[in-house]
Amino acid sequence: MKVGADDVEEPLAGGDVTEGVVRVGDTVRRPVSGVSESVRRVLGHLESVRFAGAPRFHGIDAKDRDILDFIAGEVAGRPWPAWVADPERIASVARLVRAFDDAMEPLGVPRWATGLRPPDVPGMPASIAEAPTLVAHLDITPENVVFHDARAAALIDFDMIRPASRAEEVANMLLWWGGWMPEPDREAASRHLDPIEAGALIVETYGMDAAARSTLVEISINGADRSWFLMKSRAEMFGGGWQRMWEEGVGDRILRRAQWLRDNATELQRAVRSTNQTSADQS
Repeated sequence: MKVGADDVEEPLAGGDVTEGVVRVGDTVRRPVSGVSESVRRVLGHLESVRFAGAPRFHGIDAKDRDILDFIAGEVAGRPWPAWVADPERIASVARLVRAFDDAMEPLGVPRWATGLRPPDVPGMPASIAEAPTLVAHLDITPENVVFHDARAAALIDFDMIRPASRAEEVANMLLWWGGWMPEPDREAASRHLDPIEAGALIVETYGMDAAARSTLVEISINGADRSWFLMKSRAEMFGGGWQRMWEEGVGDRILRRAQWLRDNATELQRAVRSTNQTSADQS
């Protein structure tokens, strides 16, 4: 891939933490970070298994930035567009994430990936998730999904990858695409979403088995509880975007989410149970 030295750099908006991401021609340039080498390995694996829904890594430029494909398409900015709540688009995200997880599973959890899991911090509750089976994306926000013809076509921004279970990956999707948080804390475009219907749609389309479904609500609650400590720790340790988000109230939003999940746990659990299981219970 050739890019001239005098090509214009176009800043790309949307990231909460990583600054300095730009487009140069048909590439994206991202500052090298502590997770860059792991991201390169993941993208290399995805290329080797011919997964089309992710950018390719093309080396490092003269400014010590990773060179990645720029994937053209439709990406949600802020405020989110109304189509973020479209059921067909939501279902297409679930299909894309399932395809991504299927592509990642053969890689397993290699030794180089074990250090990606954030360390526990004092006071943080232990994770209740099953042992990780893959290196998951875990940042499936509307800003990180590229759409073609109103269908999710690619995932971008792999800075949050880490070993996880499929249930943890789906819980992340439920947060951003299922509206699993208090209505006032959602983006305006998704405030009218029914989290019961959206949750059922995501889980059914992804194709989770009954055992994994049974853990989703508790994993979501546990994830919110742990996230408060992680976000506070990152704000204190790294400053920058982490500190800005903390000062803007992300910690309070996480606490409200955890309480909302607890208050609605019974209905949410019913929503994500398999169709067969629900039918059996009613017979």
